[in-house]
Amino acid sequence: MLFHANLTTIFLFLASLILSSNHFISIALESEVDDESPFTYTEGTGQGPNNWSQIDPHWKACGHGKMQSPIDLLDRRVQVFPALGKLKRDYKAAPAVARNRGHDITVVWKGDAGEININGTNYKLQQCHWHSPSEHTFNGSRYELELHVVHLSSNGEIAVVGIVYKYGRPDPFLTELFHHIKSVGEEEKDLGIVNPGLIKFGSRKYYRYIGSLTVPPCTEGVIWTMVKKVRTVSREQVAALREAVHDGFEANARPTQQSDSIAVEFYTPRENGGST
Repeated sequence: MLFHANLTTIFLFLASLILSSNHFISIALESEVDDESPFTYTEGTGQGPNNWSQIDPHWKACGHGKMQSPIDLLDRRVQVFPALGKLKRDYKAAPAVARNRGHDITVVWKGDAGEININGTNYKLQQCHWHSPSEHTFNGSRYELELHVVHLSSNGEIAVVGIVYKYGRPDPFLTELFHHIKSVGEEEKDLGIVNPGLIKFGSRKYYRYIGSLTVPPCTEGVIWTMVKKVRTVSREQVAALREAVHDGFEANARPTQQSDSIAVEFYTPRENGGST
């Protein structure tokens, strides 16, 4: 029991060691934001996921890292860990812009859009972006879309909340941004005030593990929180995201990575703790 109680603390301590240089992680996050031209998602081009580590010396983790994302979240190998606690969000509306990064569409908050709290540490909301199809899989099942909500702590640590979607009713957050996504070009587009509270998690249940950025430089030590509930998105919304990116990036999901050595925790409310 003592081992379980300290597991998350150990994970976050290891992440802190990996990300001990604030300058490095700032560069890594900036690269994740802006540097898409040298890589693709298509194997056989010499620039696909299997070759990312050879394109740039700063991207070696893409091929040689031991904590790479995305992964398959396999129920039989996760540890149920109620002590993780409910994910604490405190988002607020703030000015934002939309950017077409070539490989994806990103919403970047320019003001204080709030934060999440993980194990007592606050992570400020920075941006969100979409991958289609989903990057993470659940027991081998891949879905139509995945949203990554990216946060940064004062120490430069990255925490990402991931949500996957299947076809169905339109997603309310994408509905709010739909017109802007269809029209965003090379220049960033002012979105005015955007409320991140429109991003619906839909479940208290989530998976937690320490992984990496899913695009170059594939920096490790990223704290991942993958919401268990599969939400819905319309075909038209996914098509708009795919049509907006540059040619060749319509499918912008990195394949799942080797994860046997990655410990995955699962949070579910206690039986007397109410709804999911």
